[in-house]
Amino acid sequence: MKKFVGVDLHKQRIVVCVVNQARQVLTSARFTNAESIKLAAWLKALGSFDLVLEATASYEWFVKLVEPLAGRVLLAHPRKMRIIAESTRKSDKVDARVLAEFLALDMIPPAHRPTPRQRAHRKLVRRRVCVRARLTSIKNRIRHVAAEYNADRKDLFTSESLKYLRGLKLDPVDRWLVQRLLRELKLYRDELKAVDRQLAAFARTAPAAEAGHRALLDSIPAVGPVTRETFLAEVAGPERFGSQKKLTSYVGLAPGQRESAGRRHDLGITHSGSPILRAGPAPRKEEGHYRHRAEAAVSDAGRHPQRTAVPRTAAGDTGDSGGRLTSPCCGSGRSSRPGGATERPELKRNASACVARTHGTKRMRSVWCGGAAT
Repeated sequence: MKKFVGVDLHKQRIVVCVVNQARQVLTSARFTNAESIKLAAWLKALGSFDLVLEATASYEWFVKLVEPLAGRVLLAHPRKMRIIAESTRKSDKVDARVLAEFLALDMIPPAHRPTPRQRAHRKLVRRRVCVRARLTSIKNRIRHVAAEYNADRKDLFTSESLKYLRGLKLDPVDRWLVQRLLRELKLYRDELKAVDRQLAAFARTAPAAEAGHRALLDSIPAVGPVTRETFLAEVAGPERFGSQKKLTSYVGLAPGQRESAGRRHDLGITHSGSPILRAGPAPRKEEGHYRHRAEAAVSDAGRHPQRTAVPRTAAGDTGDSGGRLTSPCCGSGRSSRPGGATERPELKRNASACVARTHGTKRMRSVWCGGAAT
């Protein structure tokens, strides 16, 4: 008889519940996280079983422990298992039982489990985000001190301005604070360079498919190494998404809707998913820098300025699409006039603004999913 095991995993303890196909509780147990060997022996004695646990922050070690023992190991999506969080009778034992019963009914909403390489990539990218945030905090603190002496400058953190800052007449306490903050600033600048070097070394060891994804993203105007690595790390491969809408929803850029009795109310974007991916860095240069690229893309697209001349070969396109991808960023923009888009300067302006302002996640999701869905 096959059994179904629900696990409520915490940092210090583990609660396990076992049910049969009829959802009758067969047994349950509690273990501390230090009793992993005892837990593995207990699970092995169950015989044939499937296991489910929620995709919490520290599940990886547990999955590696039980994978050789279980027929299947499923990760439940915590957000889609709201029945657990919203229950009025919530306990670790009840949570484990609910997971086991949903598994017996084959109703577990699955969560994505990144590969070891994807997990390592995310750690590096998120470390960079952490270091960058700390640098911004330190600079703000230094500016605050400088502003108290009417000495704040736009270029305060250039080498010349830092000499000027060190020469200011400050109170002893403020002088001590500035010295400590400048020391921290140097430390985190060095750390940022070290993280960037590690990310570059990580990219050089990429397999062929991942290297192709990088080449595709590099072909998009205004997408630099930071945007590219952030997108690759947080999305973890285009094969996860069959359409642009699915990726938009994953990032949290899709607007919500509520409809009842024929009336529909449009909501704002959901803000779900990774805030790092959704935010996106600022443009590297002014919008005008990309105008000539946008105009070239519009001219190449002819009557379809919403298509961008980006090679699809990295995403596996072997069709007759001419290397063009459909992008919603530049509007519909289809022209019925003989000259097509090249005779419509407003479309060129629209395309230029698209390239400059929506170069981040919104821009990339069109190219990414366009190539992946082919």
